[in-house]
Amino acid sequence: MTVGWNDNTPIYRQLKERVVGMMLDGLLKAGDALPSVRQVAAEYQLNPITVSKAYQELVDENLVEKRRGIGMYVTEGASEKLLTTERERFIREEWPAMVERIRRLGLDIEQLLRAAQPGAAPGGRA
Repeated sequence: MTVGWNDNTPIYRQLKERVVGMMLDGLLKAGDALPSVRQVAAEYQLNPITVSKAYQELVDENLVEKRRGIGMYVTEGASEKLLTTERERFIREEWPAMVERIRRLGLDIEQLLRAAQPGAAPGGRA
């Protein structure tokens, strides 16, 4: 499996975000083991130190716990904690830019809601 890494962000951060995404998507649940550092390093052709750094950030955020000698495991409540922090980050960092773009384009809420409906035509004219 080939993975494209973004040159603008450190790889360890991108790897961490992939793991976070897997948690948010329900692919990794509380109690699930993360793949070993060596396994991830070999699979993605990364330095094991890079993988360890990504995993350590997850430990520092109490999303993953180290179990000496057996690996890393998703902590209880990690998904809920991630949802809370990601929602707050979205509202604080991403939403204001979206609101400004919506305002600049002269869109209204009805257009946006129509465009979000399954099967909506491009441009929101369903």
